[in-house]
This record gives sequence, structure tokens and C-alpha cells, in this order.
Amino acid sequence: MNVVVLVKYVPDATADRSFEPDNTVDRDGVDGLLSELDEYAIEQALRIKEERGDEEIAVTALTVGPDDAEDALRKALQIGADSAVHICDEAIAGSDAIATSLVLAEAVKKAGDGTVPDLIMTGMASTDGGMGVVPAMLAERLGIPQVTLASQVETQGDRVHIRRDGDTATESISATMPLVLSVTDQSGEVRYPSFKGIMAAKKKPLKTWDLADLGIDASLVGPDASRTTVEATAARAPRTTGEIVKDEEGSGAVALADFLTSKKFI
Repeated sequence: MNVVVLVKYVPDATADRSFEPDNTVDRDGVDGLLSELDEYAIEQALRIKEERGDEEIAVTALTVGPDDAEDALRKALQIGADSAVHICDEAIAGSDAIATSLVLAEAVKKAGDGTVPDLIMTGMASTDGGMGVVPAMLAERLGIPQVTLASQVETQGDRVHIRRDGDTATESISATMPLVLSVTDQSGEVRYPSFKGIMAAKKKPLKTWDLADLGIDASLVGPDASRTTVEATAARAPRTTGEIVKDEEGSGAVALADFLTSKKFI
């Protein structure tokens, strides 16, 4: 059984992030790291492997990104992935979700030796783009089912069962492998890399491929080939000092109600 976990190298969400003049994210101005939302996908892949211990299961972490994106793969290997694949090609920079899904589709097929892996797992979204649409696009390109936003995952034979928790209801969904599976940050606590895992990661295989290895023409990716673009960006307005409502002889409740009414909160 082959499991490919898609991970992303993203700017640190706690840093002061900004955009380049061409409206792409400035990835050089801040430190990057493995997206924490993707760590949940790695964790669930490892749990599946542990629960099905009588089977030969290989977990491969795969990312598309610049040279520094290798750091994200190194952490995935430290957490417990068996191998890693890095898709690195300057022509990919600036690709939108649609173009990125093309690269990922060809990459996961190559990672599966020409066939679609049994499971392709992702986080619920990337912390830099936050679109959450790539799993669906990838499933469409591969012609396989998708079960997304799982807060609980179970496997039995060639079937995957998930629980999806919404605002007003909980859904139980199942599908037959191969399939694309995305998990939320409620799916289970992520394990930390152990010292043994950190040392073992140094000996695990990490392959690097470019567009030529995937058989993709450079004209199909990058900003010129993307169907969506960011037309303009603006810095978020700084927070202003809040208004203090003083309670003088019981007038505070009225003043608060008037304030909420003026803001159309009530």
C-alpha cells in the first residue's frame, strides 16, 4: 500500500508577511517551515500505517517548492515518513492552484511508479494561500474519489471511512481507494520528531524532480499559465484603540447598547 502525503513549505504565519511587487508572496523576507496543517496529514498517514501493521505500507512526503522547501520534507521524514520527493523548478513559481494541481497530479503518479497511489493525503488548506481547493482539483485530474475535511479517519480493507464535523451536523462518509483524503486540524494531535527519528531521517531517501522529469511543458505552469491572479494587495490597517464605556450610576448598559446599535451588531 502506497500513501503519498502532500506537504507545503510556507512562510511562518507568526512573522510579518508581505507581498512582492508582482503581488506574489514574499517568501525570502521571512523564515519558512512545514505548514502545520500538513502535519496533521502526516500524522494520520502514520496512524494508518501503525494500525495496519500487518501490511507493507510506504509513506512518501511530497512537496512542490524552491530549494528551501527541502526543510519541510526533512521534518516530514523526522516525524516518520519513509521517503520524500521534492519537485523543484523555477518555472513553477507563481503558479495558481489549477497549475499546481497539474504538477501534483503528475508527481504523485510518478511517485507511484506510473500508477495512482492508494492514498493521497493533504491538510485542509495551506496557511499561506488558504484556498483548500487543491485536493478536489487533484482528484479530478486523477479521476479518483475525494473525501475531504476529515476530523476522524479509519480504514478497512480498501475502504476509507471518515467523520466530517460541520457547524450544524456531522457526516459519515466512505469511499474506495485509490482516493484523495484531506484532514482537518481536529483529526488528532501531531507527534513530535524524536531523537531517533531525527537521526533516522538523515538516511531516508529524498528525490528531487523537475518539470522535465514529470513530462510537463513549462508553458503550462507559472503566472502566465495561471487562470487566477492577485490583481492588488494592501497592508491591513493597524488596530485602533478600543472605546471604553464607563458605567456612571448604571448608565453603562445603555451606553454599551447604543454602541452596539451604532455598529449594527444588534
